[in-house]
Amino acid sequence: MTALSIVMPALNEAATLAARLQALAPWRARGAELIVVDGGSTDGTPAVAQAHADRVLQAPRGRASQLNAGACAARGEVLLFLHADTKLPPEADRRIHEAMVAGHDWGRFDVRIEGRHPLLPLVAGLMNLRSRWSGIATGDQAIFVRRRVFEALGGCAPLPLMEDIDLSQRLLRVGPPACLRERVLTAGRRWDQHGFWRTVLLMWRLRAAWALGADAEHLARRYGYAPRASAAVAVLAKAPVPGLAKTRLMPALGAAGAARAQRGFALQTLATARAASTGALTLWCAPDAGHRFFRALQQRHGVALVSQPQGDLGHRMATVMATHFAHTPQRALLIVGTDCPVLTPAHLQQAADALQSHDAVLIPAEDGGYVLIGLRRPLPEVFEGVEWSTRRVLAQTEARLHAVGASWQVLPALWDVDEPADWRRWQALRSLR
Repeated sequence: MTALSIVMPALNEAATLAARLQALAPWRARGAELIVVDGGSTDGTPAVAQAHADRVLQAPRGRASQLNAGACAARGEVLLFLHADTKLPPEADRRIHEAMVAGHDWGRFDVRIEGRHPLLPLVAGLMNLRSRWSGIATGDQAIFVRRRVFEALGGCAPLPLMEDIDLSQRLLRVGPPACLRERVLTAGRRWDQHGFWRTVLLMWRLRAAWALGADAEHLARRYGYAPRASAAVAVLAKAPVPGLAKTRLMPALGAAGAARAQRGFALQTLATARAASTGALTLWCAPDAGHRFFRALQQRHGVALVSQPQGDLGHRMATVMATHFAHTPQRALLIVGTDCPVLTPAHLQQAADALQSHDAVLIPAEDGGYVLIGLRRPLPEVFEGVEWSTRRVLAQTEARLHAVGASWQVLPALWDVDEPADWRRWQALRSLR
């Protein structure tokens, strides 16, 4: 059997989740991994999931970010994205295995909708026909995909709605889906709660608007979702070159070991940014984007690459800021390095949230610098005249924000891994985890 990881996003599903997860016990007995990714439930959903899943993760609310977080943690060769209100048909894992053996890279099941209205079977039938004709699958149809293909496409796009349609459209470039005729059973809660015809018409309108290029956040509001705050993420990373990367760790790790540490930190930071799904992700590369490590990330994970300019850290970050706002002036920006492995998707989402009401946001580092700076508008002054790599960086940055009349928020401090003592602290934390 193909190694399978079932990734289930959940939000306030405690009332029915135990039964849904217990129904997956036969799949787990046959070797499937079950990962539940909670999006900030307030009803005890994570506690319920702990008793019936292999792993329970936390991620910022939203299916895209929750699916990305689960995919990053998954070990299986194939990912199966399963909604918390959807039941799989018997032998679903075997049908997926057969589809993979037949050469498919992805696929979905037919769907049946469980609800009160007598026309719901007709809606499900039309969904299945449309999907078979167009190759587009919806999340209700339990999409499955080879993990390497999902990673190569960059995972789910950071969209508050239509993330399943967008993923299907990108997967179609890889190949046609396996359209399995076995049916998943999904709850028709929305049709029951909001009215059958009203829900049908709304879904048609939203799909048509999406096809015509409408903004996903606007569509999410029409659907009844409250989209999370968004922000693009720029990651400044050095190539893992022995003798040039993490040089202050060389006394403890040696040149090759320090380079391996740099590689690990870069990969973890990218996984964190992808799991947060706050917005477009760009990797700013030093010494340039041509290094094989960066090219491999682009090929395997679809990461956008840009070479860092020459100059001190302030000049490089100012260039990142200017480039971003020149192309997307209405989108906030988060700039991070790769030296803070304790940075989580929740930290990035908190920073994006702060930029809804402030011009800037900072996550301080314990050494007097900062591990993240976020900006809602161009503020080149914050990068000028700062004594980089000193304990005065944060204070000087705040003084420049004050001088230009900007508002800002400071989030709880984190810590970088720069010195051997930091590395030992990080290894101790990893062993506890």
